[in-house]
Amino acid sequence: MEFFLSVIGMVLVIEGIPYFAVPEKMKEVMKMAQMQPDNVLRVFGGILMLVGLIIVFLAKGGISLQ
Repeated sequence: MEFFLSVIGMVLVIEGIPYFAVPEKMKEVMKMAQMQPDNVLRVFGGILMLVGLIIVFLAKGGISLQ
């Protein structure tokens, strides 16, 4: 549970960086996201989740061929 909470905390830190650093640009990005069709956002979200899972898999050692 400690590791899970640490991961959630790091995600929040990383997600918060753009809002802190360039809030005006984030407002523009949110407006553009609102104009996108739902299926485009779903595909984008799915790709991000897949990339995240691959990163976790590789960080945990990936496939051992020994």
